[in-house]
Amino acid sequence: MENLSFEESLSKLEEIVNKLENGDVPLDDAINEFNNAMKLVKTCNDKLTAAEESISKIVKENGEVIDFNLTE
Repeated sequence: MENLSFEESLSKLEEIVNKLENGDVPLDDAINEFNNAMKLVKTCNDKLTAAEESISKIVKENGEVIDFNLTE
């Protein structure tokens, strides 16, 4: 699951949610799907965190990197 793009992970997560919302999934399968969903959530969160860290830095003309923290 780690090799999926953010969009692919989000799409798979939506599929799992839809399947579980229908309620036609046996309990054991629902537990497995839930565990897969949690892995996808972590993957998406990790990718968003990495993107946030990447865009929170400014590179000056001389190559110096400055943190641009939006939360301050």
